[in-house]
Amino acid sequence: MPDRSRTGIRRGLAVVGGALVGLLLGLGGAAAPASFRFAILGDRTGEAQPGVYEQVWKEVAGENPAFVVGVGDTIQGMNDRSAEEEWRQIGRVLAPFRRFPLYLAAGNHDIWSPASERLFQRYAAHPPHYSFDYGQAHFTILDNSRSDQLPDRELVFLEADLKAHAGQPLKIIVSHRPSWLVDVALGNPNFPLHQVARQYGVRYVIAGHIHQMLRLELEGVTYISMASSGGHLRLSEAYRDGWFFGHALVAVDGGSAGFEIREAGPPHGHGRITKLTDWGMTGLAARDRKQ
Repeated sequence: MPDRSRTGIRRGLAVVGGALVGLLLGLGGAAAPASFRFAILGDRTGEAQPGVYEQVWKEVAGENPAFVVGVGDTIQGMNDRSAEEEWRQIGRVLAPFRRFPLYLAAGNHDIWSPASERLFQRYAAHPPHYSFDYGQAHFTILDNSRSDQLPDRELVFLEADLKAHAGQPLKIIVSHRPSWLVDVALGNPNFPLHQVARQYGVRYVIAGHIHQMLRLELEGVTYISMASSGGHLRLSEAYRDGWFFGHALVAVDGGSAGFEIREAGPPHGHGRITKLTDWGMTGLAARDRKQ
């Protein structure tokens, strides 16, 4: 696939006649700043809860990020006949926020068939895997929408992409499913994604799918499972266990990144703000579990 490092950051989502199309924001050849902020959204669907995604987007817009990354499950999907209308509906939801470039990973509710893959490419304005640069940060978006494991073709794409952008000091991988979760939780570094990430100096690997806020560390790589941005909460539904609605706001300064985990405000949350390091593999760290 073509290298998107020059044009990727200018491509977002816009609404034209109710449909989403790729948007070139006219940034021209201006260099991206060394310091900037971007937002990360969790899943919208998997039994979307009314009004949550819209509220999270309003809160994100108030922070004025340079762009927004979504970890997938943007539509409920699973039905080829109704999928296009769902993409049109989400286009209407996103219309007030069209000034923010949006980079979506493909979730299992977004792609489940050849027809749904074509719709994703049309309305998300990206293939299922792609990459882009902003300033000194490089983002690789992988596609594991149809497999719990990361397919071999994605590993091939990942290694070629990271090799081509080896000079970028901050590298971030995004996919929908946390196919790395069991290996990282067990402290096992002997799986292909981690080995490639380590080889090319990836700092963060981010996913959604389970709707739970978790942070795990393995050999200098930080693995993040994002909280929900609209999909239903599971199990205890307790904030301390990582079950809440919200998003992440990331401040990049050169080759470093600082994460704030921002819970949605009322009526869908309490507006609590934590650092990424406050979270672990079972939710909040022990010292903070009274929250």
